[in-house]
Amino acid sequence: MSNEAILDARGKSHNPTVHLKTALQTFGIGIVFLLLCMFFSVSNEFFLTWNNLSNVLRQSSINGILAVGVTFVVLTGGIDLSVGSVMALAGAVAGSLLTLASPYPLPIGLVTGFLVGGACGLLSGSLVAYLRLPSFVATLGMLSMARGLTLIYTDGRPIPNLMPSFKWIGGGSVAGVPVPALILFAVFAIAWICLKHTPFGRYVHAVGGNERAARASGVSTNVIKSAAYVVSGVLAGLGGLLLTARTTAALPQAGVGYELDAIAAVVIGGTSLAGGRGTLVGSLFGALIIGTLNNGMDLLGISSNYQQFLKGAIIILAVVVDRSRKA
Repeated sequence: MSNEAILDARGKSHNPTVHLKTALQTFGIGIVFLLLCMFFSVSNEFFLTWNNLSNVLRQSSINGILAVGVTFVVLTGGIDLSVGSVMALAGAVAGSLLTLASPYPLPIGLVTGFLVGGACGLLSGSLVAYLRLPSFVATLGMLSMARGLTLIYTDGRPIPNLMPSFKWIGGGSVAGVPVPALILFAVFAIAWICLKHTPFGRYVHAVGGNERAARASGVSTNVIKSAAYVVSGVLAGLGGLLLTARTTAALPQAGVGYELDAIAAVVIGGTSLAGGRGTLVGSLFGALIIGTLNNGMDLLGISSNYQQFLKGAIIILAVVVDRSRKA
């Protein structure tokens, strides 16, 4: 009998190798996460304590929210390098409105943070979609512009004395579960429904899979691409709000390096950098893996320098694996 997959009348494969490969592609990221948790639980007795697991969730939540937004962009075939700087700008502007001396209520500050992030995303998306700039160039420029605006707005100094209700969003808990984790799962659920069950989600995949074909089918590809960057910007704004609330001050240097973690989570989660293929579930697990790695290596006393090296190596490995799938 041939080594090739044997198909039944409905076209389903009976080759065990094919089934194993499909299972690994579907559940592999979850298996890796579980193995990582097992390794750190054996290596350090404090890893599986609820206080530490709660800390992992709190740390992973901001990156998970950023990764959800970046997933939309990567699915269209782009990349967003600006999320770390955008979250700093949104956090600074919102934080300045939510100090103890401020007359503005909490909702005004939160909405302002979303609007700042969305405006940055809209500018990046417009440069990519309408001026045809490479996404790398457009978002790299936004990275520098947003960081510069943050330093100008804050005059290079932290904005302290935030109102308690705002700080609770980043540091509070509900029934023992960190508030940022609850927000992450709410964002994930909304984004998953959007990508799976709305025309916008189908168009995002279509643009990334074959932009010419999508345009020929009547899809407004420029609008879809711009909207994907707006989603990423709004979620970067949300991440900035949570980070500012968690650190209890709006810091001008906030968010440095967060774009690396977000892109790493998306790539580790199996989203193709070529666009058109990927899942939010994978990105969520990717963020949890990054958070678990950071926490576990901290518990083991591994230097942050080695942690940066490892994350870079993981990104390269994930891209190599992605290329091998398409070969």
